[in-house]
Amino acid sequence: MYNSRITGLGKYLPETVVTNDDLSKMMDTNDAWIQERTGIKERRWIKQGSDDTSAIMGAKASEIAIERAGIDKDDIDFIVFATMTPDYYFPGCGVQIQDLLGLKNVGAIDIRNQCSGFIYALSVADQFIKTGMYKNVLVVGAEYHSNGLDKSTRGRGVTVIFGDGAGACIVSREEDNSKGILSTHLHSEGKYADKLIVEAPSIRHWVPEIMEAGEDDLSYFPHMDGTFVFKHAVVRFSEVIMEGLMKNGLQKDDIDMLIPHQANLRIAQFIQKKFGLSDDQVFNNIMKYGNTTAASVIIALTEAWEEGKVKEGDNVVLAAFGSGFTWGSAIIKW
Repeated sequence: MYNSRITGLGKYLPETVVTNDDLSKMMDTNDAWIQERTGIKERRWIKQGSDDTSAIMGAKASEIAIERAGIDKDDIDFIVFATMTPDYYFPGCGVQIQDLLGLKNVGAIDIRNQCSGFIYALSVADQFIKTGMYKNVLVVGAEYHSNGLDKSTRGRGVTVIFGDGAGACIVSREEDNSKGILSTHLHSEGKYADKLIVEAPSIRHWVPEIMEAGEDDLSYFPHMDGTFVFKHAVVRFSEVIMEGLMKNGLQKDDIDMLIPHQANLRIAQFIQKKFGLSDDQVFNNIMKYGNTTAASVIIALTEAWEEGKVKEGDNVVLAAFGSGFTWGSAIIKW
């Protein structure tokens, strides 16, 4: 059996920075309120009129990842695209990436696992490599949240959290089984689906019904039971990280870098304290970018690597929890 290894990383963030003070001009909120609850200071939102979309941002991040991997675009055998904000209801963004990058007619699939999307996508790529089916898989996480948020006071509990952006990586065949992606671990608990959800449009609740209901129907905006999600997130984060460590005979002290999904700085700090990790062992950038959902882990991993905080031989742990509920982890020997 082959092993798989991340050979190239890339990220793309829109230029427009939206600060907490900027949001206070749209809704009844303020910088202190947002930072206290989320740790977020600013986020990137696509400027109205820009050509950027989830697919286009994903393509921009992918071009960087391909170059850094030192491969040709024609070396890519498969595409896995994770997003909860696709350009179209269908088809998914995976096929758009194939076209935007001018790739040969390789297969493409879309992962709809929201905040856990990149971990799930990475796991899919990992399995394709390990079974010998493919040699180089392009994995993308991208989100365009800002155009689908309720920017009034009514929606502030959710709107202040989310940002736009994309990240990508190349997962390649590795002959040395002692390094690369050691294992991935995936879970779900669908009975809590309504705790973090966008209900419409859906086949059960289609556009004419929404239009007829008018402003009384807010089902097309995200709904989140924040306290409930937080309580479950800290438990599942801990469980799935420990599951990955135990699978590979590792201890908490063996973690060189933990990169959690950037959902809420308070969650990351809780996990850091529980595992006894120093600030140098955990990477957070939610302060700058907010929650970019399926893009958050890969953006953070890319940034940590660019800053020299992820080095060859390091034990890197990726973990995420989100809507579904779904959660997962990946253990990597860099």
